Amino acid sequence: MPELPEVETICRGLNQATLDREMLGGDVLLNSTIARSISATDFLTKLKGKSIARWYRRGKYLLAELSQFPEGEREKGKGGEFRAQTPSSSPLASSFLLPSKAGWLGVHLRMTGQLLWVNRSEPLQKHARVRLFFEGNQELRFVDQRTFGQMWYVPAETEVSSTVIGLKLLGPEPFSDEFTTEYLTRKLHRRARPIKTALLDQALIAGLGNIYADETLFLSGVMPTTLCADLTAEQIGRIHTAIIQVLQKAIASGGTTFSNFLNVQGVNGNYGGVAWVYNRAGQPCRTCSATIERIKLAGRSTHFCPACQQ
Repeated sequence: MPELPEVETICRGLNQATLDREMLGGDVLLNSTIARSISATDFLTKLKGKSIARWYRRGKYLLAELSQFPEGEREKGKGGEFRAQTPSSSPLASSFLLPSKAGWLGVHLRMTGQLLWVNRSEPLQKHARVRLFFEGNQELRFVDQRTFGQMWYVPAETEVSSTVIGLKLLGPEPFSDEFTTEYLTRKLHRRARPIKTALLDQALIAGLGNIYADETLFLSGVMPTTLCADLTAEQIGRIHTAIIQVLQKAIASGGTTFSNFLNVQGVNGNYGGVAWVYNRAGQPCRTCSATIERIKLAGRSTHFCPACQQ
């Protein structure tokens, strides 16, 4: 499943490619991809004649603020409550977006979703689910092998989280002012569950997933099976620092490709080649040469170094 760095990489690519182009129509090839609050036909009708003012990321969600083409020549970044979400900035503390005059487009890639910016003449992928046609003979193509991904249309003057309700459940962004060591200490205090499981909880931290939880725990020197209640203040501080460091590095590498992830140009992410432990079971630790181990924890593959992590 694409995690924060992959979704951030896609978000940045979409902002470079898709803004201020009129949407001319589209084709929904799998109706269930469109959230049930609107039919596939109405979804395309509502988008036709609009353009995208800016894309934002919230956790693993992609959210595009729409404008009525060609009225949308507004200064970029002023339409919604979100600001540019880069590792050096502090994203918003809230878990919703403000209403927009022309509405919003929401996307969640789930396990295998891809958003590809292609020429309309590009051969159709086997698992293409939604096509959005833009001027200039370009299209935004949603490809999803497992069919769990979804798209939403949020009507004008409507709070985004009232339609994309999963936004209400998200914790703070890792790069936000809200995400402090004190916050993490408070949330982990007296919790009788393994720290690896806790880090996957989107209500605790938005966007962190299996890959980067493993990498975080390696860098912080903490065993993934350690119960939250048993963590020391020093360990929690190291975990907090490692989360930010790992995500920054992954974003700089364009995310991780182990199976399905591609950026909007169809290019693989590069973080997998420098990962410390994830997907490296049986290989030597890059730090101490001990053999990386893999276990199942709460149904998820978990990788760690038995020597570096205590």
